[in-house]
Amino acid sequence: MGFRSAVITFPGSNCDRDMAVALEQVSGSAPIRVWHGDADLPDRLDFIALPGGFSYGDYLRSGAMAARSPITKAVVEAAGKGVPVLGVCNGFQVLTESGLLPGALMRNASQNFVCRDVPLKVENNQSLFTAGYEAGETIHIPVAHHDGNFFADEETLDRIEGQGRVAFRYLDTVNGSRRDIAGVLNEAGNVLGMMPHPERAIEETHGGSDGRALFENAVKGLVRA
Repeated sequence: MGFRSAVITFPGSNCDRDMAVALEQVSGSAPIRVWHGDADLPDRLDFIALPGGFSYGDYLRSGAMAARSPITKAVVEAAGKGVPVLGVCNGFQVLTESGLLPGALMRNASQNFVCRDVPLKVENNQSLFTAGYEAGETIHIPVAHHDGNFFADEETLDRIEGQGRVAFRYLDTVNGSRRDIAGVLNEAGNVLGMMPHPERAIEETHGGSDGRALFENAVKGLVRA
């Protein structure tokens, strides 16, 4: 059976097509497009992606309303069963708001929208998402966000650092994130939230392909499994 993935679309998502194209280019199989109002996910999914955008216009807090969409409950249940879930940008915000990941994403410290390529350090290469990189490797991935300032209290930060759950760290000052955290894993390692957009860096015509390894390794690992 081939790779079977799903991309969730919320009202205001604007990177869902980018995510779907990246998954299809790397896996050879088009992902199933799932609307936020659906109560159930398709059967036998290998991978779920929550894309970037401005779900519900970022009303209340970024990702807060999307975290209460019917499909998000199904995503939380699937993650609890071990299905890999990737949340990028607004998807990361939804994952924190739904409780799948710790912390919160606040307004950028500069109060400005940031849109540029940024260097990241790969902190953890032991997850399904990051095993295609070397630990300590520097990669370049684009960001495009206004609310990417990752915040958690010191106790939470110490815990996720001690458990090796920081996946990526900014090497430049980007948005004011505590300890320059750019991507976080859950305890089980099957949920990754990150503000940078790997789906926008999968081929050289995009200006770089450092994001491709994230998708390639996930596809290979899941197809082997």
